[in-house]
Formats: sequence, structure tokens, C-alpha cells
Amino acid sequence: MKNRPRYVQKETKDDSQVSMGAKFAIWISVALLYVCEVSPLIFIGCIISICGLILESTADFQKNAAKKTNPHRFVDSGVFRIVRCPNYLGEILMWTGVFVGGFASLHGAQWIAAVIGYAGIVYIMFGSARRLELRQNRNYGADPEYQAYVKKTPIILPFVPLYSAAKYKWLVG
Repeated sequence: MKNRPRYVQKETKDDSQVSMGAKFAIWISVALLYVCEVSPLIFIGCIISICGLILESTADFQKNAAKKTNPHRFVDSGVFRIVRCPNYLGEILMWTGVFVGGFASLHGAQWIAAVIGYAGIVYIMFGSARRLELRQNRNYGADPEYQAYVKKTPIILPFVPLYSAAKYKWLVG
């Protein structure tokens, strides 16, 4: 404290007089304030992730049930009425929630890594949807019901009129 101006020395307390318990209480209080500050993002991210996980699990359950009933038919019931690849949509939602929940903790170049990682996951899911579509086209392409289903049901994003990813050869997932 010798190098500080005299008026600063009067106003500044020597922290050696502050007990370790008081320091710990200050640290905990500041940490809790930070958690409160970012909790809306963490909460929203968790909700999005949970919705994605529920959608992905529901899609897998419904597909398994439909395939037990008719193993040689494509699945167009349940959540498969909304999009043709609801499990991939669920995966995208799950990682979107992780991305949103982590916003508050990203600093500097971490943003670049986070955006690249998130974009990579979305790219892989669209590539996977493309591979599945190509396989389904080989298996069910001659079926008029399948053709009608493909024409009216988006491949992966609801309400977005993207009905096929087969023509996008740059999508390799």
C-alpha cells in the first residue's frame, strides 16, 4: 500500500483484515449473481435440448413400433407426419439448446469454435438425412404412396419447403 497515493490509502482497506469466511461469502455471492444473470439462457437452452431429446426418442420409438407392424413399408405416421427425419431434427434441437445455453460463457475466439462446431453438427444431420433419403428412394421409390409422402412432407425442418436433399451432393454426412 506504500506506492498508492495517500487519499487512496485512506479509502482502501487492507484485505488482510477480511476473514477467509467473508472472502468466501463474497466469492459465492458474486458467482450466484453471475448464474442469475445467465440463467435465462441456460434455462432456455435446457428446454430446447430436452424438447430435442424427447422428439428424437419419440421418433425412434414410433419408427420401431411401425417397423414391427410392417417392416417393408416406410414410416409416415406419428412425428413422421411433420418431417421425414424427425430424429435428426431432434438431434439438431438438442445441440441448438446446448449452443444457446452456452452463449453466456463464450468469449473471444470461443465463439468461432462454437459456431463452427454447431454448424458442423447441423451439416452432419442434413448429410445423414440425405443419405437416408437416397436409401429410401431405392427401397420405396416406386411406391406411389411414398412419392406422395415425399412431395408433401419436408425432409428435416418443419414449415420449410425443403422436400429433398438428394440433389445436394455437397452434403456428405
